[in-house]
Formats: sequence, structure tokens, C-alpha cells
Amino acid sequence: MRKPPGLFRRLLSAVLLLWALGFLWFAIALPQPAGDVRTDGVVALTGGGGRIPRAIAVLDKGLAKKLLVAGVDTEVRPREFAAEYDVPARLLACCVTLGYESVDTRSNAQEAARWIAAQNIGSVRLVTTDWHMRRAAFDLALAGPKGLVIVEDAVRSRPSLKILFIEYNKLLARVVVWAAGW
Repeated sequence: MRKPPGLFRRLLSAVLLLWALGFLWFAIALPQPAGDVRTDGVVALTGGGGRIPRAIAVLDKGLAKKLLVAGVDTEVRPREFAAEYDVPARLLACCVTLGYESVDTRSNAQEAARWIAAQNIGSVRLVTTDWHMRRAAFDLALAGPKGLVIVEDAVRSRPSLKILFIEYNKLLARVVVWAAGW
């Protein structure tokens, strides 16, 4: 039996409407900074302005005990990092780990999950840009240990429509890949 000719168009229209409403929500309700919430550790993802300074400030204020900077370029040495971000020697020596293993959001989460397990961390502040937070938190929640508390600490930005469009579709693709079990 043939489907009525309008059924496909109605289904496609419904999918497009859901996509558009989701994009509107994604663009308007960007995640916000976390404030002075205490956590066991903080994970900062490289790649956007303000992320590393925010994480160092959190550590310096005593709102977390340890910091992982995930996705650091393999050519960056601790001394150079400290000089670039004005990290006090006492913090660098005791509390900052530079992660050189990850190259994208998914591998950031995997690198962070290994660090979190090794450090026996139960709560972590995730620092990344507001438009990137949802996908980064999703990946960390999947990769991290069960029961991990993730505090989303978004660095505010002024993303272009293009960045929002690309990131929204990356998030949707990531959720579909996860749901399909790939």
C-alpha cells in the first residue's frame, strides 16, 4: 500500500521544526559561569580564550584542589605555560597537570576521565566556552566514572551564528552516534 503523498512532507516538516526549535534553545540559553562552587578538581579544555585563566583563578581561590588542562600542544613546556598564564610556581608544582593526549572534544573527555580516576575526584568543574559546554559535558559524563558530579562553568563569549550552527549540529551528531552505540 502506498503512503499518501503528503505524509513524507509532513514528517520532514516536523523534523525541521524540531531542529529549528532546538537550535533556537541552543543559541538563546547558552550555559553560564558557575560562580564560587567548590569541587575536588577542575578541568579546562584548551581551544578558546578565557578558559585557562578562569580555571587558574578557580584553583588560586581554593575552589578546587587540582587542575587538568586537557589538549595542551605537545610543544608547550610547563615553564612556558606558567609564563603565558602567570601561574604561580607553587600552583604549577602541586596542583596543575598539563594533558598532552587529547586533540578534540571526545578525546578531551577521555583524557579528563583518566585523570579524574587517577586523582580519585568525585566532583569536577568543567571549564570551556559557553557554546562548547553542552557537547563537552555530554562527552565527559559518558567517559567519566559513575557518580561523577560535573559543575559546568561556562566562559561567556559572543559566538557567531556560524559557530552556533556548527556546534549545535556537532552536538546532535554526537548524541545520535551515542544513541546508535557507535
